[in-house]
Amino acid sequence: MDYRVSKHVTSFALAGLLAVAVASTANAQKKYDPGATDTEIKIGNIMPYSGPASAYATIGKTEAAFFNKINAEGGINGRKINFISYDDGYSPPKMVEQARKLVESDEVLLIFNPLGTPGNTAIQKYMNAKKVPQIFVSTGAAKWNDPKNFPWTMGWQPSYQVEARIYAKYILQNYPGKTIGVLYQNDDFGKDYVIGLREGLGELANKLIVVESSYETSSPTVDSQVVQIKGANPDIFINIATPKFAAQAIKKIGELAWHPVQFLTNVSASVGGVMKPAGYDNSQDILSAAYLKDPKDPQWKNDPAMNEWRAFMTKWYPEGDQEDAATTFGYGVAQGIVQVLKQCGDDLTRENVMKQAANLNFELGVYLPGTKIKTSPTDFAPLEQLQMMKFKGESWELFGPVMSGEKNS
Repeated sequence: MDYRVSKHVTSFALAGLLAVAVASTANAQKKYDPGATDTEIKIGNIMPYSGPASAYATIGKTEAAFFNKINAEGGINGRKINFISYDDGYSPPKMVEQARKLVESDEVLLIFNPLGTPGNTAIQKYMNAKKVPQIFVSTGAAKWNDPKNFPWTMGWQPSYQVEARIYAKYILQNYPGKTIGVLYQNDDFGKDYVIGLREGLGELANKLIVVESSYETSSPTVDSQVVQIKGANPDIFINIATPKFAAQAIKKIGELAWHPVQFLTNVSASVGGVMKPAGYDNSQDILSAAYLKDPKDPQWKNDPAMNEWRAFMTKWYPEGDQEDAATTFGYGVAQGIVQVLKQCGDDLTRENVMKQAANLNFELGVYLPGTKIKTSPTDFAPLEQLQMMKFKGESWELFGPVMSGEKNS
């Protein structure tokens, strides 16, 4: 009897010690940097809710709606997302100001999907000096894939140089010897496309590109640039512009009754945001490339992933335009950061956020079949594939294979 009691007591004591050990191990595994607690993850964001690139504001609104949905479903590993999104008006000095506010006053864990090449360029050194993730930036500049020099910055979408090399490859194959006129935004965004285009055309670049005309984001229109390019009479017009200016250029070409072969960058391929305002008549047969499923493309009408996106939009962002691919983009990239934070588990340090972001290999349902979100410690470019498409009627039609625009591919 005594033996049995003492055995029971011993077992009980051991169980108690074990419980303490398990609890302390659990506590030891929980690691937090500023912006993360047992109940919350603070995510910062900077978007052009006003100014020349305000067509992209819907991306930030979609992300906010997606995080509301995640929170309603219990959050990420039991933690709610506190999404703090500020307007920078697409102004680099303003983005610097907002980034400092998010890091130093709001004490966010990371800054996610800040939009615009000039603004992200302005904060890149600051974010890396502070060792705060500047993650899945909403710009395709090639410089975001530089883990050696900027280990705290990572891109998301295919780089502008990758995309431009795909267009160059397509031009050389389908329009050999045809001359090219280029409209581009006079900043890193526009110049990156021009670099990729020239790389893709190789030694033929100087011969084929007969005119390049740039514009400033502070300009009211690009009409004079389009007239100047038409004056050089190129066979092909390459429209390297953000949505407002891209739509103006397409419209102006229509008004001039000029009929070059037109290429439009992926960032301005939104039907609702660009093609519709430019006029469907003016937009016929324009070429671009995609990695997202376009919401207006009839082939995705009954696609399960797109139906999920539609249900999300209807419930969580009813005022959002379901014809605007920018909302699909926001939805996809928000899923990307959720994946990273899930992988972080209870180690919500900034270092682990970057470690997990550099260890991704998954597919997103709203992206084209065959595209993958893939990263490694030496490759900070999550997406590197695109498929060509042509504008027909009121939507884009995809054609050809999914292509990589990597150098020498």
